[in-house]
Amino acid sequence: MQGQDGERDRRGAGTGGAPPPGSSDGPADPEPRRGRPRSAAVERAILDAVIALLEAGEPLAGLSIERIARTAGVGKATIYRRWSGKEELFVDVVRDMEPPEPPVSGTAGLADLRVMLESMRTRGLAQRSSVLLVNMFAQMKSHPKLWEEYFGRVIAPRRLAMLEAVRRAVAAGELRDDLDVDLIDDLFVGPMLVRTVHRPDAPLPEDLVDRVIAALLGGLAPGRV
Repeated sequence: MQGQDGERDRRGAGTGGAPPPGSSDGPADPEPRRGRPRSAAVERAILDAVIALLEAGEPLAGLSIERIARTAGVGKATIYRRWSGKEELFVDVVRDMEPPEPPVSGTAGLADLRVMLESMRTRGLAQRSSVLLVNMFAQMKSHPKLWEEYFGRVIAPRRLAMLEAVRRAVAAGELRDDLDVDLIDDLFVGPMLVRTVHRPDAPLPEDLVDRVIAALLGGLAPGRV
């Protein structure tokens, strides 16, 4: 992050998101009391402010908390009460722009696995239809700290949920129990990643998930159905 605002933000992020005491750049009001309700409208205004700035051509590296607060019409303290720093805020902006995470039962195996694979397909479609999302992901990957935040808060939990669904499917007898669950998970996720990330021109039809699951369950050797 460059510039004076960026330097102030780094100092704040190094101390849990809030700048040092006495700094005129940090939150002036105290931390919220336990149980203090948050305003959904305020959070919406902050997320929309980041999106508006990005749509106007501002790079992620050039956005300061001060600029975001000014655009949203709130104080910087209001942002720091909700997000520890810019990385955490930007991750929530991306999550807000993507389709919502679908509910899964948490008890089913193959059925939950299908729901999560379908979510990957719909996220792929959303990214294809949003130039802003594509640009944000490209910029995030060039900023290690921001990508690490996204990986830890979004990608890692999704992978864990997939692995748990695979384990449930194995326990239920829906999948083989003589294979490593990580390998099984990769076999399901791999085709979706190729289609959604590595081949942006590849079709993502509505029956793609069912076709992938059917192919894996049936096997690829000749004579298998």
